[in-house]
Amino acid sequence: MKLKFEPVTEKNRAQALRLHGAPGQEGLVEPVEQCLAEAEQWKGWRPVLILDGERPVGFAMYGKFPLESFPFGRVWLDRLLIAGEHQGRGYGKAALAGLIQRLREEYRCKKIYLSIVEGNWAAAELYQKFGFRFTGKRDPHGEQIMVYLCPRK
Repeated sequence: MKLKFEPVTEKNRAQALRLHGAPGQEGLVEPVEQCLAEAEQWKGWRPVLILDGERPVGFAMYGKFPLESFPFGRVWLDRLLIAGEHQGRGYGKAALAGLIQRLREEYRCKKIYLSIVEGNWAAAELYQKFGFRFTGKRDPHGEQIMVYLCPRK
């Protein structure tokens, strides 16, 4: 499965806003509307649609916080959402693989961070299968932080 990542613009914003998790997943990932508002406030965030062909199947947002871990900063995969109707079809795995590659190429980073709401065990399991590990630390919102150590090329 080959997914594409397209920056969210005014042209495709409505498509992004229609994406939601499955019923019962509220609170596990911030709504797309909130993500886009945060991206407008801090231009370092990069919100992207996840596309299978031309069909939106998910949303992600990532960026680099330059002031963290001075002098290099931290790269964060901050949001990953597969729309409820597309879950269980391998999109999460394919999206995560593509996003890791994208972040490594774009930022030339050695580590990728993310945070996860306690109780989101399906996501935690997926991240762990890809090599993310819990750091034992929490972000300012109380979410557990995970880190991926990028293999050397």
